[in-house]
Amino acid sequence: MDSGFTTQTPIPLFWRADGPAGAPPLLLLHGGPGAHHDYLYPQMLALAARHRVITYDQRGGGQSRTDDPTPITWEVQAADLSSVIREFGLDTESGPTLVGYSWGALLAMLYAGHAATRGWPVPSRLVLISPAPITRAWRAEFETALAERGRSEVIATMREALATSGLRERDPAAYRQRGFELSVAGYFADPTRATALTPFRVTGKVQQSVWESLGDFDLRPLLRAITIPAIVIHGREDPIPLASAEEVATCLRAPLVVLDACGHVPYVEQPHRLFSAITHFLESPPSP
Repeated sequence: MDSGFTTQTPIPLFWRADGPAGAPPLLLLHGGPGAHHDYLYPQMLALAARHRVITYDQRGGGQSRTDDPTPITWEVQAADLSSVIREFGLDTESGPTLVGYSWGALLAMLYAGHAATRGWPVPSRLVLISPAPITRAWRAEFETALAERGRSEVIATMREALATSGLRERDPAAYRQRGFELSVAGYFADPTRATALTPFRVTGKVQQSVWESLGDFDLRPLLRAITIPAIVIHGREDPIPLASAEEVATCLRAPLVVLDACGHVPYVEQPHRLFSAITHFLESPPSP
């Protein structure tokens, strides 16, 4: 692994790179917004077996936090992405391959849809994993579904067991870990699988400012104008509506891979099927 801080972005952004130095590069975009790259690992390192995987903590999260009071918007994040692409020499004639997860997939779509008109390097391919909702209405559906899952009998029982376990006094670190697992359990088809997710934190101020910057968004017109090859991968039991992912695939004229027995975290819940689909897409010649 190599790591450091960018020098060609308005503020330094923490980055890391894994995999053979001469392998085809992938630029991996984490979710959030306001999170950091760590929680995609170690599972997403499977991509580094055949590629040079470059990722970074987006502005405002992880090791890329800033004291700058200027609101962080989707446009700020997209402009940062453009600078990262140039800094790592990915602005070649063929363009970079963007692999986006959740909010990172939405960022990849926003970037690809505006790249040509803003003078940003145009990506060559998009791998969109569990993409965040592409309309405000679907985002509202997601928020409702996630809240309902958090109140489910299974998760409520797990919370009660933790509350009465005495773990908080015996082992505070283990108690915090278990608390994190319960906070994300609703994202999983099987809530018990949350134990395999690397803990992370979201900077709430960044998350709020990015979503506010999108307003009453509907990305479908933007997506219909994107012509680069893409693949969409989505869990059937993801709290993000499957209809949103289906519309992404339709607008981009891209294949949609729906993973059964899978929620929002396919790299934990269905890693073999996820990475098999990605590898097949990346190694196949682009469709006309």
